[in-house]
Amino acid sequence: MKKSLLEQLPQIVAEGKRRAEQILGGLDGRYRVRLQTNELVIPSRESNWQDLFKSVEQRERQSQFHQSNPGEVGWLNRLIYGDNLLTMQALLGGDEENDVPSLRSKIDLIYIDPPFDSKTDYRTRVTVPGAELEQMPTVIEQFAYSDTWADGTASYLAMMIPRIVLMSELLASTGVLCVHIGPQVSHYMKIILDDLIGRDRFLNEVVWQRRLGQSNAERKKMGVVTDSIFVYTKSDEYVFNPQFTMEGADEYIKERYTKVDEKGRRYKTGDLGNPAYRPNLIYEYKGHKPPPNGWAVSLETMKRMDAEGRLEFPAKPGGRLMRRQFLDEWEGKPIQSLWDDIPPINSQAAERLGFDTQKPEKLVERVIKMFTNDNARVADFFAGSGTTAAVAERLSRRWIVSDLGKPACMIMRKRLIDQNAKPFLYQSIGDYQTEQMRSTLGRTYRIGDLAQVVLGLYGALPLPPEHNPNRNLGRLAQGKTLVFVDSPNKMTGLPTLKKAQALRDSLMGGWEKVVVLGWNFTPSIGMDITGLNDERLEVLVIPPDLLDKLAKKSGKKLRPDEVRFSSLQYLTIKPIERMRADETESLVVKLDNYILLSPDALNLDDANREKLQAIIASDPLSLIEYWSVDPDFDGVTFRSVWQDYRSNTENDAGPLRVVREARLDNLSAKPGPRQVAVRVVDVFGFESEVIETI
Repeated sequence: MKKSLLEQLPQIVAEGKRRAEQILGGLDGRYRVRLQTNELVIPSRESNWQDLFKSVEQRERQSQFHQSNPGEVGWLNRLIYGDNLLTMQALLGGDEENDVPSLRSKIDLIYIDPPFDSKTDYRTRVTVPGAELEQMPTVIEQFAYSDTWADGTASYLAMMIPRIVLMSELLASTGVLCVHIGPQVSHYMKIILDDLIGRDRFLNEVVWQRRLGQSNAERKKMGVVTDSIFVYTKSDEYVFNPQFTMEGADEYIKERYTKVDEKGRRYKTGDLGNPAYRPNLIYEYKGHKPPPNGWAVSLETMKRMDAEGRLEFPAKPGGRLMRRQFLDEWEGKPIQSLWDDIPPINSQAAERLGFDTQKPEKLVERVIKMFTNDNARVADFFAGSGTTAAVAERLSRRWIVSDLGKPACMIMRKRLIDQNAKPFLYQSIGDYQTEQMRSTLGRTYRIGDLAQVVLGLYGALPLPPEHNPNRNLGRLAQGKTLVFVDSPNKMTGLPTLKKAQALRDSLMGGWEKVVVLGWNFTPSIGMDITGLNDERLEVLVIPPDLLDKLAKKSGKKLRPDEVRFSSLQYLTIKPIERMRADETESLVVKLDNYILLSPDALNLDDANREKLQAIIASDPLSLIEYWSVDPDFDGVTFRSVWQDYRSNTENDAGPLRVVREARLDNLSAKPGPRQVAVRVVDVFGFESEVIETI
């Protein structure tokens, strides 16, 4: 008989703790997780972007992450793409080689809103001219979460437990953790948080009314209209700034502010002093003796309050002094743990981004104001549409946000540029660990096992073990073609291609050709392939839905005709125009063509694939979601100082297209050649890059 979830819970918690302990124990190990910077985003709305560019370069020279205090010059906010478990490992471990210290015990507030059912949350609807397409999750999303929902709530809790442990490690001693959760799992999550953070560290359960009342017609239960936010503190020394609301103020004012002074100011009265302590009032004032058990207030304070009309004297000597509280100085009603004054985002709201799990900015603003001060560090590891980053930016807080969905990261990047945010880093996980593959396909599964499956589906035979220690090499039955399967743990880039070339030329006497099969690719892969100019090298994409197909087969073998390998996407631009004038120069960059990753490799049904083919044939550049330009690329960090993206109607009135030309004026004149980099992201999240020296 299957155990109930309550019976399973101790084992789930124990296993989650063990996994967290393994991660924490390996932070100083050889194979630590590191972050790589994909882009330094300097929003182009800044008219003084060149000054910003110089200031950011200065920050980098001062070590962009080297800070013990949150307000120092070196800090850059971070948007991180990838599994949050790996993100937190990287933040905790730091990177001594690149002078990036650990953020253990450095984050002041962590607010998370983890979706309960990511099978729907990570499905992406893509609107393109003349069509709306629905795409299944990317391979990395499947890779990390394909089995998270295999056993419903039990799997969800197992996913959350090690993440909560790592969040606790990141929190400062004065830090606060806020977990926003729905009623499906809130009761289990409260038990787990009590165990992992400490029952004595529980501060509040905030109940947020997230929608208005629902009709119960034809229903057999009441409508669900609330979420919970569990608030835990790292210690007794936490930040708490009381917040106030004017909601329902009319009735409150009518009941409480019943008096009017000689100047016509409405007020209410209360005991004089601080109710936290009650020593006797030691001064006689205007003939009034101190009342027994009165308040401790200095004579100077009483004189000042009397001059301001704030004292109300007792009718007889020895009576209690009262303090007037004026209505025009009233901040509002103190906010309690029921938040019914923040409505959900309505369909016409300016902040609405069409993201299913998006929360109102006012909600997150209240959380951040309540539990942090200026310049505090705020983190959100289920960032979604980026509300936490947007609000933290507006409130002068430092922020780190992360999400596993490429569409989510794209939405956040555009949102922050729209907001004219300060320069920030867009980063990703350097290498995905073997542990992720094991969690997807079973604890005993090895990457070599998956490579063997891929080889078979491509029609290749594995090489003998003595020449194939990683089990990722094969050969085609006809001819002398070597097949190299790259790991899903990493981004396939130039080092992999060179390794494949070397194996082709030397392994087992050499081969006529090598085919590289990859899962995830660096943005510059197209340029890398072009630069190698090797007709004996072919690079193909492993279908993004392969892991999902393997899981659905439940042990049954896939047939090769069920899997399609495809060519890579790439971008072309027209020759860049460079115009010089004394001490400045200008650049004009024009997009030429975009070749999408083969539609056969996208997880689309036949009808959507046919629509996409028509768009590719008629206007391939309409598939670009975002593009940016670095006018002085150093070959290491891509610093975008010009961006355009769909929905940015300031550059183009069409919300479903980007402009095809970028003009960068008033650049500092540079003697000799200038290296310009252009990056694009398409509507499916695939990236491509062109670098041109002019």
